Amino acid sequence: MGPFNEMTQLERRAKVLAILQQDNLSKWARGFWGQVFDTIAMDEDRYNARVVSLYKDIKRKQGWISYE
Repeated sequence: MGPFNEMTQLERRAKVLAILQQDNLSKWARGFWGQVFDTIAMDEDRYNARVVSLYKDIKRKQGWISYE
């Protein structure tokens, strides 16, 4: 994940929407991709909160420099 970019997020939503418009999706797949579509972060605060929640519990490998 890189820094927030609204255009990248719009592109992600467009790709997921294309999947949702397929007629051959199961009920489960439609629900899954619908949730993905609804949870794509469209503002920087929400995006940054998602990044923190994903990476907060990852342990750093020894030997890496930490600036904290």
